[in-house]
Amino acid sequence: MIDARPLTDRHQRRINYLRVSVTDRCNLRCRYCMPEEGVPSLGHGAILSYEEFLRVGRVAVALGIEKIRVTGGEPLVRKGIEDFLGRLARLGGLRDLALTTNGLLLAERVQALRDAGLRRVNVSLDTLRPDRFERITRRPGLDRVLAGIRAARDAGLRPVKVNVVAMRGVNHDEILDFAAFAREEGVQVRFIEFMPAGAAWEEARVVPAREILETLAAALGPLRTLPNGPAGGPSRVFELPGGGTVGVISPLSDHFCGTCNRLRLTADGRLRTCLFSRNEIDLRAVLRSGADDRELARVLREAVSAKPAGHGLSAAPDGPRDRPSMHRVGG
Repeated sequence: MIDARPLTDRHQRRINYLRVSVTDRCNLRCRYCMPEEGVPSLGHGAILSYEEFLRVGRVAVALGIEKIRVTGGEPLVRKGIEDFLGRLARLGGLRDLALTTNGLLLAERVQALRDAGLRRVNVSLDTLRPDRFERITRRPGLDRVLAGIRAARDAGLRPVKVNVVAMRGVNHDEILDFAAFAREEGVQVRFIEFMPAGAAWEEARVVPAREILETLAAALGPLRTLPNGPAGGPSRVFELPGGGTVGVISPLSDHFCGTCNRLRLTADGRLRTCLFSRNEIDLRAVLRSGADDRELARVLREAVSAKPAGHGLSAAPDGPRDRPSMHRVGG
């Protein structure tokens, strides 16, 4: 029998959220995530199988994980993703199943994803301008991403969230454009502070959440604070004058480490208890060693007990030496 006590770390945080990166591959080459030539793909045997991901998910849910978010790389490039999501959705005790995607393949897949049991989707999109989209991602396709966002909305996924990494000198002049997009399209735009990840990070490009909110309020009028919804999370959500909602996520200027409730599992089976932690637990080795579910649960519980109090970026403004590769850890 698995010890089914809820996962709680030594800082008394209840851990109930697991992010699962099912692939390191992506069909874009965003400048802050990947080099132009891409990265060497992990071999087939290095990536966890869907059965292995499902086993971790099943044990994690038995330990109190209530929310699973599937990410990549780009999760929709992995074959069989709809069936995998359907099997996750049927895990007893799982209350929320979500997907983060770049949206390129979303329009043609959204109905199958919804039929599988997906109810929420986040789409990463840093600009509404076609030429700028190609500069940031090194690929064309803005029209396909916009079509995917609209298809998800029309298919009844709620809410559709659009994640915008705000970068000074890159796209910070589109804050009001994205606010208008939120109002016109009926989606929630979330502005995320540029985090120290990958070699392309520069502190000078960070646009603090406070500045984003001040820009919106100065142009549109006072914003009304809204509850963050049943799934919770680090976003602070606001209603715009005249309609539409936006959120801000501030991992640097006003971090939320004290309420962090998440674990991250990489495509090759490494468990991270903090995005910026150098410590990883090799779950792939555990899964392939013949360990039973009790042993897997014990490893998960020990990992949670060692979860750090915070990411420590304020003490090291240049970020950790070992900055995470976002295509690998799932954002």
